[in-house]
Amino acid sequence: SWLQHARDYVEEATDRFGISQDSQVVEIASNDGYLLQYFKERGVPVLGVEPAANVARVAEEKGIPTRVAFFGRNTAQAIVDGGIEADLLLGNNVLGHVPDVNDFSAGIKLLLKPGGVASFEFAYLMATMTGNQFDQVFHEHFSYLSLLAVEKIFAAHGLAVFDVREVPTHGGSLRVYAKHTEDQSREILATVGRLRQKEHEFGLDNLDSYASFSRQAQETKRNLLSFLIDAKQAGLSVVGYGAPGKGCVMLNYCGVRSDFLDYLVDLAPAKQGLFMPGVHIPIYHPDKIRETKPDYVLILPWNLKDEIMQQYAFINEWGGRFVVPSPELKIFD
Repeated sequence: SWLQHARDYVEEATDRFGISQDSQVVEIASNDGYLLQYFKERGVPVLGVEPAANVARVAEEKGIPTRVAFFGRNTAQAIVDGGIEADLLLGNNVLGHVPDVNDFSAGIKLLLKPGGVASFEFAYLMATMTGNQFDQVFHEHFSYLSLLAVEKIFAAHGLAVFDVREVPTHGGSLRVYAKHTEDQSREILATVGRLRQKEHEFGLDNLDSYASFSRQAQETKRNLLSFLIDAKQAGLSVVGYGAPGKGCVMLNYCGVRSDFLDYLVDLAPAKQGLFMPGVHIPIYHPDKIRETKPDYVLILPWNLKDEIMQQYAFINEWGGRFVVPSPELKIFD
């Protein structure tokens, strides 16, 4: 589903911004080239910036040139000094991960070609709050961003948001499109003003609005523990699907260990045979679900629940059911 999301983005951006073989696309936090590969297929020159050397090597093996570095002023200047400026500069799920968002934004300003477009997608603060997604709060995430916040950050570095849209990924994300402030070739669309007003009305610019967030998390904890206690007292088995970062937060916050969850499964080979940090629940290949036939499968990457329930619908063969803990605990027959 994420690859399809990337492919759709490439198609849309190519058509909308006239990206061609004469353009330069740069992606920050380019990972293994999963997105840039679709630009490359179209003959568009690409460059990835990825700090993890082992992951960057995978991209290089796909023929996607990748600079191993954290992005900021210095990296941007080095790329420009090498003769590259970006017609399209993009980053998915990176803006909230950087410890110095001002250095990062200054790098965008340096690397973006006059008339170029910067596109960034990140988990949306308002969706995090309305969806009770407290399990997205963990060490990788330095910022929890809204349009109001990003507009101020970018404006301080000579960048202006000219379009914005809400997208469904990661439980609700925001994609902003920015330009150089002095670039008069693109008008600021009405989408920006509408969402800015929506955020004001929700209260994202008012600290009082955040007071209820912790109470929502506490309610989720009580509901999950009540479900697990009732299931165990009834002699029913419960396992967990997925071992993502958000799942680690959920299980540790709720105090759920192997006395409640028999085991976890995850498709990632790197996680299989290990244990979930903190709660020490063993992680296996998903085939174990067929072997043990649990009564309930607790989906921890709730943002992928539809895809997971479709792929593992076979648990219905023995009467197994799916459970999603957030935004509210729900059991699917």
